[in-house]
Amino acid sequence: MQSELWPAEGQRRWQVITDTVMGGASQGTLQLAEVEGRIAARMRGAVSTENNGGFIQIAMDLSPDGGAFDAGGFNGIAAELLGNGEAYGLHLRTTDLARPQQSYRHPLLAGPHWQVIQFPFAEFIPHRTDVPFDRRRLRRIGLVAIGREFDADLSVARLWLY
Repeated sequence: MQSELWPAEGQRRWQVITDTVMGGASQGTLQLAEVEGRIAARMRGAVSTENNGGFIQIAMDLSPDGGAFDAGGFNGIAAELLGNGEAYGLHLRTTDLARPQQSYRHPLLAGPHWQVIQFPFAEFIPHRTDVPFDRRRLRRIGLVAIGREFDADLSVARLWLY
């Protein structure tokens, strides 16, 4: 069983967020574009660690109202991705997390060819929280370029629960 998250009809939309919201200097863009033969959400930019910064992300709320999305019947998230050979992260947030720096994280390496990567919920690592991950309270998914200076280029053609 699987459930498509993106592309999907309805309210789910990607948005770009950079460390400039907290004084950083990273620059990023998001565009819907054809990339290597597929329509994809493409995040590009330069990650900078100036001013205690260091991230660019594209994120999507799973419920139109920003509330909880019940993924309890699924084992994880899968994505069809293409990148530039750099390391990125898939970050999840639940309605249990109050601070913006809190998340559940899974690393990923996005190569220069389209690939499907599965991210089992059991492998996500809590970041700056002691709250156990509850897939029934999933709120937001983010694809993140973080932690070091580099040029980011990451595209996602599909995202689904499995």
